[in-house]
Amino acid sequence: MLKARGLTKRYGDAEVVRGLDLDVERGECFGLLGPNGAGKTTTLRLLLGLIEPDAGHIELAGIEVPRRAREARMKVGVVPQMDNLDPDFSVRENLLAYGRYFGMSKAAVTARVPELLEFAGLASKADAQIAQLSGGMKRRLTLARALVHDPDILFLDEPTTGLDPQARHLIWQGLRRLIGAGKTIVLTTHFMDEAERLTDRLAILDHGRVVAEGAPRALIETHIEPAVVEVFGEGLADWTARHAAGLCQRFETVGETLFCYTRSPDTVIEALGNAPALRYLHRPSNLEDVFLKLTGRDLRD
Repeated sequence: MLKARGLTKRYGDAEVVRGLDLDVERGECFGLLGPNGAGKTTTLRLLLGLIEPDAGHIELAGIEVPRRAREARMKVGVVPQMDNLDPDFSVRENLLAYGRYFGMSKAAVTARVPELLEFAGLASKADAQIAQLSGGMKRRLTLARALVHDPDILFLDEPTTGLDPQARHLIWQGLRRLIGAGKTIVLTTHFMDEAERLTDRLAILDHGRVVAEGAPRALIETHIEPAVVEVFGEGLADWTARHAAGLCQRFETVGETLFCYTRSPDTVIEALGNAPALRYLHRPSNLEDVFLKLTGRDLRD
């Protein structure tokens, strides 16, 4: 459904995307992750034909981009980071107007609206104004709007940013239904648990390059020890100096917390029993650990 080869984009002296290769298969949910400034937004704009690459080749839904970008975008649904619903229209009218942009007849889009409202859980809000909707409702409407023309592939740019846990889970339920129905999805997110739950495969981007690619669980098993013990409290520096190198396969101190990556968490926890001033959290390793190992913990602006 999506193929990019040697994708490169420069702005002045800055090479924002550097020889990027991507493949997204039909029916899979593919994640594109990376810290701020990694090149995700530029990559999405390139893939959608909104900007031209300096080098490389793109095929979107089997159509060459950017040469035939307008044609390709007729097969694409997009959920942007920020809701751009029309505040002058009701919920129903937002769907009707958007369908007409894709050349759908009034009868065709009118017939599709009830299904989309049901999918978004907004059937009772069909005639409500946008200002009356909660943040979660707006995101669900934006997702439903992206589906109005039954696209072959969906681009979701941080679809749950700013939502409370209940709203996030409702969005996830809707996305799982789409994945189960065989829709192809390209998802960007800063929530590692979201990527781990939803994506079949993902690529981690940093400084315009793919630094890792694969299924979430495979990436965790490849890059990170199976368990993490986070240690914090009074006397941490002394305990770290005396024990960390011998007990942890790998460790790092961030602020006032020691992250001990280990294959033998019980041994670490037993040693901590002799340090009552220290507290700890024992958990399995996850995708966030992979992300931070590969892209670093430094704050990006």
